[in-house]
Amino acid sequence: MNDGTVVLPWFVIRQDDNGNRYRVGRYATKAEAEKIAHSLDDDGHKQLYWVEKLSQNGSAH
Repeated sequence: MNDGTVVLPWFVIRQDDNGNRYRVGRYATKAEAEKIAHSLDDDGHKQLYWVEKLSQNGSAH
């Protein structure tokens, strides 16, 4: 099925020092998202980055 939409089910999530969480980006593959998360994590800041997949009901987990 190709309806012209791009599926980007993988999120990079950032948590700051105060516990606030933000979606940094969306990616097509887990490998791509992990590469971005690792590159951001290596930047030297103390924020936490991780990868989550969009579930079937539309929430990230």
